[in-house]
Amino acid sequence: MDSTDLDLDFDYTNVTTSNFTYEDVSFKVHTTCFTEVLCLLFLVISVIIFLLGIGGNGLVIWIAGFGMKKSVNTTWYLSLAVSDFIFCACLPFNIIYSATSDWIFGLFMCKFTSFVMFLNMFSSIFLLVIISVDRCVAVMFPVWAQNHRTIGKASVIIVLAWVVSVGLSIPSVVFRDVQNHLGINRCMNNYRSSQYSHQIIAMGRFVFGFVIPFLLIIVCYTLIIFRLRATQMAKSNKPFKIMTALIFTFFLCWLPYHTFVLIELNQSVHTETIAYGLKIGTSVAAANSFLNPVLYVFMGNDFRRKFKSSILSKIENAIGEDGRMMSRYLSRSSSVDAKVSTCI
Repeated sequence: MDSTDLDLDFDYTNVTTSNFTYEDVSFKVHTTCFTEVLCLLFLVISVIIFLLGIGGNGLVIWIAGFGMKKSVNTTWYLSLAVSDFIFCACLPFNIIYSATSDWIFGLFMCKFTSFVMFLNMFSSIFLLVIISVDRCVAVMFPVWAQNHRTIGKASVIIVLAWVVSVGLSIPSVVFRDVQNHLGINRCMNNYRSSQYSHQIIAMGRFVFGFVIPFLLIIVCYTLIIFRLRATQMAKSNKPFKIMTALIFTFFLCWLPYHTFVLIELNQSVHTETIAYGLKIGTSVAAANSFLNPVLYVFMGNDFRRKFKSSILSKIENAIGEDGRMMSRYLSRSSSVDAKVSTCI
């Protein structure tokens, strides 16, 4: 069961992975979130994340999906926005749960909301890896990328990424359960059926949802940097500006969560300390879902000069700029490669 689920004041996203039972701790059971300052603070944060996430990602979906010409870049960002939007759309269930301290939505929604949380985590990081690899291929093999980089292939890759993300998120469905304690329903993880499930799942999420993607992205960006320096095209790195910010934000938001989940595996650590840490970690992780649209707005070209223009224009400019700059880079790189082959 979840350590955060033991105290009704700590139920927020309910995605922690502890093995503790009710007898392990002696928290006081509360019937409302509004009597505790910390719980109320997390409740307010959840509402803010929900409103900004739905609004921001909804705009990105509308702009990238219907307001702009389809391209490989808009396909990447559209999928990323859809992932964040789905997660934010499920937040009201956890907000109500946190406010009332009673899960009233049944077993299916208990499993589904947890599933969506990890689906968002895996799909987001996989998409960031895919975009990083795409950038790397475009830089290392510009001629090949210009001839083979198509929307159809990008769509197939995105579907595969979502399928893998669904598969890695299934454990949250298998081990999520609703249990009644003192007349109150609680949505929590239950690992009693398997002794090592908690450890395996926690480590699996950390390795496949954090470590391996991080290493792949580092490799891609290292190759990009060396290539730009070798071809004296360091000034053509604008297409990577937004991607770098997205990747940095993702790891900054998810690092606290993974850190406390790993600490949680150590049974000697005080349960209440873990509960507070996981509460902070899940809140910061959830914030990543509304930060991406903010980055699109504030990292668009000439933001300060165009500050008075509409938010819609800023988002479209940020996404469109990435595609335009990539096209220019591909064209320029192709010309450079052609000259080199001619000289040879």
